[in-house]
Amino acid sequence: MKKILIINANYYEDISKRLFSSTSKELKKHNIKLKRIDVPGVFEIPFTLRKYIKKFDAFVVIGCVIKGQTPHFELITSSTFDALIRISVDFNKPITNGIITCLNKKQAIERSSIKDNSSKNNKGYEAAKAVINLLKNEPKNS
Repeated sequence: MKKILIINANYYEDISKRLFSSTSKELKKHNIKLKRIDVPGVFEIPFTLRKYIKKFDAFVVIGCVIKGQTPHFELITSSTFDALIRISVDFNKPITNGIITCLNKKQAIERSSIKDNSSKNNKGYEAAKAVINLLKNEPKNS
């Protein structure tokens, strides 16, 4: 059984709660053992990911960054996403990104929505589907 860690940036609790719900629901459908760690914001995700990189088979990161009046949005998203890719490649571990980047809270709500009991428009759901796909496509030991 594969073990996946969900790292949840909890800065916007209402958004991260919906992202986590869709992520965990999809992973549980595939008999995947999962754990969750909450961090204050997306900038703390790479550190946490690196700390647990050898203890899990794959990772799903979720959270939200909303653009404000300063360049903070670009700096945080760029450095975080670069670190995620670097860690994934350096350690050869699947890391899927369910972090919502948007211009306002309305967009964040739309991208974390669960409509008609479906999570298809939810970025957490999409990240869960991606990690499942990556794990299924791993070569089998012969």
